Amino acid sequence: MSDKPTTTPKPARSAADKAEALAEKARKKSTMRQPPNDDPQGDLFIPWVCDATTKDDHSLMDVSPGRLSKNDPHKEGSKLRYELSDGFIEIAAGAYGMASIWDYDLVLMAMSQLAEAANQWRAGKAEKPSRTLSPLVSEILKFCRRDDGIRQYQEIEAALKRLVGTTVLIKRNVPTKKGRLIEMTEGQPLINSFKMAALSDKGRIIKVEMEIGKWIYEQIVEEEKPGILTVNPDYFLITGGIGRFIYRLARRTANKGTSEYSFKTLFERSGSTGDQKNFNRYLRQLIEANDLPEYALAERKGVDGPVLVMTYRAKTALERDEDE
Repeated sequence: MSDKPTTTPKPARSAADKAEALAEKARKKSTMRQPPNDDPQGDLFIPWVCDATTKDDHSLMDVSPGRLSKNDPHKEGSKLRYELSDGFIEIAAGAYGMASIWDYDLVLMAMSQLAEAANQWRAGKAEKPSRTLSPLVSEILKFCRRDDGIRQYQEIEAALKRLVGTTVLIKRNVPTKKGRLIEMTEGQPLINSFKMAALSDKGRIIKVEMEIGKWIYEQIVEEEKPGILTVNPDYFLITGGIGRFIYRLARRTANKGTSEYSFKTLFERSGSTGDQKNFNRYLRQLIEANDLPEYALAERKGVDGPVLVMTYRAKTALERDEDE
């Protein structure tokens, strides 16, 4: 007689159970949040200014337009500096701290409204738009795919204060027609000014008036061919600042193809206040989840260290079909 204990075999999991387990695993590692109830975005795409300050391969889409953390406000006078091949970009915090990449959502909303108004004007259906926009706060929240609650209204007010105080300084070497290089320095705030209308008995803001920067207005309205890109609305659902930075960079540089950057360069362009090791670890989490809008992420070995490969998903699907 055997002394081995008897065990009851586990029942085989059904296909539905396995599918649910895989779905749960995917949810745990996802870098995207769920959209709010009654989400209005659908298949809309959002205009995004490309090369709004300089007409070359470097713009605010190549770097983070502000801090990547929601919890580290960067006190007044603190700066992010990005060294480029022909100059630098410097972002400085104001009295209320430095704007974050989430605060920048309000700038995207303003750009989108302005682009639509400019299209209507060019079609002869409306007057030339001004630099002042007056959205309801509820409209801002819907556009940015955020829930409608008291905390979100407070976040909008805080974001406006940081945006109006955060300035961008750009110094570049610009070639003239005669081949000489002229050093150009330009500085501007992310938004010029704002006003808020609030219910006096509740203190809850209901409407915002924003004056968009001249540099953005001229690029969208005055240029014969406005330099704008479109952004997938799922961008607003990306939970991490680094993930948002990577999407913006991929949209700007990969477009409908592929672009590559070393982990070291990405760290330097991101404005991250952490160290390279932690930054690399988060990049690999993004690669594992591989759920950013539009772009597939992969890692390869480079001469000077790991390299991030960003590929437009439609191209990936096409190549897969060709292989089949």
